[in-house]
Amino acid sequence: MASPATPADRGLPGAMPGRSRLVPWLLAAPLLVGLAVFALYPFLDILALSLSKSSLGRPFQHWPILANFLSLARSEEFHAALLRTTIFAVPVSLAELVLGLGIALLLHSSLREARWVHSLILLPLMTPPMMVAVAWKLILAPVGGLLNGVLLGWGLADSPVSFLGTMPAAFLSIAVADTWQWTPFIAILAYAALQVLPDEVFEAARVDGASPAKMFWYVTLPMLAPTLLAIFLLRVVMAFKLFDLVYGLTFGGPGFSTTVASFKIWRTALQEFDVGLAASQTLVFAVLVSLVTLPITWLHRRSEEWAG
Repeated sequence: MASPATPADRGLPGAMPGRSRLVPWLLAAPLLVGLAVFALYPFLDILALSLSKSSLGRPFQHWPILANFLSLARSEEFHAALLRTTIFAVPVSLAELVLGLGIALLLHSSLREARWVHSLILLPLMTPPMMVAVAWKLILAPVGGLLNGVLLGWGLADSPVSFLGTMPAAFLSIAVADTWQWTPFIAILAYAALQVLPDEVFEAARVDGASPAKMFWYVTLPMLAPTLLAIFLLRVVMAFKLFDLVYGLTFGGPGFSTTVASFKIWRTALQEFDVGLAASQTLVFAVLVSLVTLPITWLHRRSEEWAG
């Protein structure tokens, strides 16, 4: 007796033969392999290192499990580095967003045809991070530095100021250098977002007699809010990874006053050679970044709902 025909045998719509069911998996296979190699494996490796006693040359010596995390819970130096990183990342990113939006509005309204200005703005962004650190170190140097020369020449200071050797000047100097480097990045993204806003809305606002200030607050900013929040989220995540400027300008000093989380992790792994502790620091740092960015992500979703 012959077996009843399956939907696929009868050619019904939506029926999928056995071999065809493999097609979606085969198409998704490169993505799954990529995620396993570049995301899952590094995460599992860091997790295993964090639960073990590991050095740079001898990983997985033994498994004290939570010893590294208990050590972090008692480390005031690491807590200070996390707090310092958060204090740096959020306000500096916000300042860069405001400055970048201002530059983008200026480019959009007055300098649209000045293409050379666009290239000039990109100059800090194209400069390698370590070269940015070297340039600002020369500007801020107490002997022969450009800024000290101006202060002494104009009589604003009686003696050279050690911007990178005292607090809070050292921390502010890193923030200024970071703002100089990354504000053009935000300006270019905001400028691109301004280009796609519908002209009809602005024409209607002009016909209604709206002033430029009202057009910005009630037309431009609401339509631009989802993009600006996405840019802010991206920039905050990047700011949390601050390393090059700290390495090049202050090397974490004076003392540990400018040691941020990524620099602390680097020191633990490659100067103290305690890779297990560095891995646990990395996981705790990742949790902190997630907690800080969650409200921004929520605001971004709400702004999309309001704009949509």
